[in-house]
Amino acid sequence: MKNLLLASVAITLAFATAASAEDTVFPAKLVSHAILPANTIIPAPADAPEHLKTSGKFTTPDRHRAEGLGSVPGKDGVRLTGLSLPFDGQPMQGFSGIKTMDDGTFWSLSDNGFGSKLNSSDAMLMLHNIRFDWDGGKVEALKTIFLSDPNRKAPFPIVMEGSDKRYLTGADFDVESIQPVADGFWVGEEFGPNILKFDTEGKLTDVIPTVVDGKPVMSPDNATLAVPADPSKPMPAFNLKRSGGYEGLAMSKDGSKLYGLLEGPIWVDSETVEQADGRPALRIIELDVASKGWTGRSWLYPLAEGGEAIGDFNMLDATTALVIERDNGAGTVDKACADAKNPKPDCFAVGSKVKRIYKIEMTDANVGKAVRKIGYIDLLKIADPDNKKRQGGGEGYYDMPFVTIENVDRVDETHIVVGNDNNLPFSAGRSIDKADDNEFVLLEVGEFVNAK
Repeated sequence: MKNLLLASVAITLAFATAASAEDTVFPAKLVSHAILPANTIIPAPADAPEHLKTSGKFTTPDRHRAEGLGSVPGKDGVRLTGLSLPFDGQPMQGFSGIKTMDDGTFWSLSDNGFGSKLNSSDAMLMLHNIRFDWDGGKVEALKTIFLSDPNRKAPFPIVMEGSDKRYLTGADFDVESIQPVADGFWVGEEFGPNILKFDTEGKLTDVIPTVVDGKPVMSPDNATLAVPADPSKPMPAFNLKRSGGYEGLAMSKDGSKLYGLLEGPIWVDSETVEQADGRPALRIIELDVASKGWTGRSWLYPLAEGGEAIGDFNMLDATTALVIERDNGAGTVDKACADAKNPKPDCFAVGSKVKRIYKIEMTDANVGKAVRKIGYIDLLKIADPDNKKRQGGGEGYYDMPFVTIENVDRVDETHIVVGNDNNLPFSAGRSIDKADDNEFVLLEVGEFVNAK
C-alpha cells in the first residue's frame, strides 16, 4: 500500500511538473522595431502575362471580376481597413516564414495572396531576401524571386498552364514556410499539403505529398479531390481542414531532415481530431532530405488552452525549437465588441489572448508522442523599458495583437526576430480601422532560448 501511495504521489508530481513547466512565462525585451508599410506594392515581372500585372481582381463577394482598380474595399469582418482592391501590381504582404542567413539578411515569402484558392489566381507567389535597418526602423527588400513551374513539375494544371514562363499563383499553391539551402529553397504549403522544392531561380523541382502512418493527409483544396457529379454520392474524403497545412517548416542543424508542422490537427474521423495530453494536437512530420521521402517518424504538438493554430517553426539546436502559437483573435481585449457574434465597425470582433512563442523539445524518446513544451514568451506583453517601439503597446511595453504572427527565428545566442503576416488588406489588429503594416521586431530572450 505504501509503495502504491508513493507511486501515486510520484505520478501526480510528474504531471504537476510538466504542467508548470509548460506554463512558465519567460521575459522578452524589445530591442528594435522595423516596419514595412502595408500598402507596399511591387510590379510583376516584365515578362508576366497581363493577367498578373494587377492583383485582387476576384476578391468580390460573388467572385465576379472587379473591373476598376481600388473598387473593392478591404474589410476585417465588418470593419473597413482603409485599403481597396484590385492593386496595380503585386503586394509584398503576407510574410509567412523567415530564416536568418549568415550574411545578416533574411529570407521570407509571401503566402498565397488573398486568403483562399478561389480568389488568388492573379496573386504571384514570391520569395524575398530582406534586410532590417533596425536603427531607421525600415525593412529593405534586396531581392524578390517570383516562383514558376517551367518544367511542369506540378502534377495538375496550373493557372498559367499555357503561358511561356508558367508563373505560379495563389490558386496553385499556398506557400507558408521556408528553408533556404545551397541549391534553392524548401517550402511548406497548405493546399495539398505538400513540401515543395525550388531551385535558386525559383523554378519548381519537386512536389512531395504528405503521408502520415502510411495514409495520405489531404485538405479540401487538394488538387486530386473532386466533387461528385451526383448529389447522392459521398463527398471525397479529406482529413485536414482548409488552411491546416504546413504553416511551419524547420530543418535539422545538419541539414539532413525537414520537419513540417501542420497548422491544424489531423481528423481521425468526422467528429474527432488527433489529441495529446487531452488537447488537440498538431503533427510534426519528418522528411529525409536526401531521398525526399517521409521517414515514418512524427511528433505531436499539443495546443495550449485557448491556442488554435501555429504560425512558424524553426530549430534552435538538434532537439529544441521555437514555435509561434496563437488564437484567432485580433486587436486588444479592451476594445473588443460586447457581443462577438454581432460585431460592430468600431470594435474588434474577438480580442487577442494567446499570442506566444513556445520553446519545445522533440527527441528520439518522444517520437510518436507529445513534444515537451518548455515554456513561452508572451507577445502581448513584451517589455519595452527603452521605448523602442514605433507603434502599438503602452507605457513600458510593446504588443503584437495581430491575428496571424507567422515569422520567428533565432538571430544569435540571445536574440530572436519575430514578424506578423498582415493579410493585406484584410487584417486590422493594430488599429480598428487601418490595415496592419508588416512589423518585425528584434527581441532579447536569452533566458528563454537557453531554458532547459
